[in-house]
Amino acid sequence: MNIRLLSLVIIALIITIKAETSTNTIYSYPAHNSDAYTPGTQWQMVWADEFNANTLNPKNWTRQELLKPYNEEWEQYVNKKDNAYVKDGYLILKAIHTSKTHGDKQYTSARLHTGGKQQWQYGKIVARIQLPYGKGIWPAFWMLGADIDEIGGNTPWPKSGEIDILELYGTKSNGVVEANMHWDHNGHQMMGAKHFSLKKGAFAEAFHTFELEWNKKELIWRVDGVEYSRAAINKEGMEEFHKKYYILLNIAVGGTWAGRPDSSTHFPQYMFVDWVRVYQKK
Repeated sequence: MNIRLLSLVIIALIITIKAETSTNTIYSYPAHNSDAYTPGTQWQMVWADEFNANTLNPKNWTRQELLKPYNEEWEQYVNKKDNAYVKDGYLILKAIHTSKTHGDKQYTSARLHTGGKQQWQYGKIVARIQLPYGKGIWPAFWMLGADIDEIGGNTPWPKSGEIDILELYGTKSNGVVEANMHWDHNGHQMMGAKHFSLKKGAFAEAFHTFELEWNKKELIWRVDGVEYSRAAINKEGMEEFHKKYYILLNIAVGGTWAGRPDSSTHFPQYMFVDWVRVYQKK
C-alpha cells in the first residue's frame, strides 16, 4: 500500500470514529449553564411554576394517561411518578424503554398539561428546558385550545387550535427545533414548520429558553431571545387563536414524522424543565 493510500485510509478511519462517537454521545442532566432570560420591562408575570416544591403541583398539572397516542407514536403516556416528577428544582419528564426490543407500546413516557387548571389568552409563554435527543425522540412544548374535546370540551381538533412553541425531531437533527400552528378553515390548515438551528451542538447539551409571544395580531417565536418566526392571526378563519389556551409538555417516542428509535437511541430519555412562566402586558 503506498503512503498516499495509507493516509487516506487513516483519515477515513478517524472520520468514522468521530462520527460514531458523536452518534453515541450521552448527555448529562441537568446542565449548569446560567439563566439570563428577561421578558422585557413592559411585561409582568401572571403565572409561573418554578418547580421548587418536592412534588408536582396538582393545581397546575395533570399527568395525562393516553395508552393509544396519536400520530402512530410508539410510547404510552402513563400517569406514573416514574415518568414525570419534581426533583432538585426541576420538572423531569422521562421516556423509558420497557423491553429489549423496539416497537409499538415498548416505551412509557409523560404528557403533562395545565388544561382545566391554568389557561390564558395572549401574553408571553416561556419555558427554560434541556431537551432530550436521539433517533425517534420527539419532545414538545405546546398549547391547545381550552375547549378541546380531548379534556372534556366540545371542540374537536383542529378547530380547537394548536400552537407548537417547540418540537424537536431527533431523527432529523438534535440541534434544530420547529415552530408550527394548526387550525380549521374549511378543513385542516397549518403554518408549516419554521426552523431554528443552533450554530453547533445539540439542544440536549444545555438549557435554552423557548418563547411564544401572542397578541391579537400575530404569534412570534423566539429561542434564547432570538426571533425566528412570526405569523399573522388577524385574518378571516383564524378565530381559534383568540381564545384561551393551556400548556402541554411531553416526550413522544416514534411517530409519523419523528422516525423510529433503534439500538442507537439511548434510554431513558429526559426533558428537564427549569421553569414555565406566563407574562402579560402591564
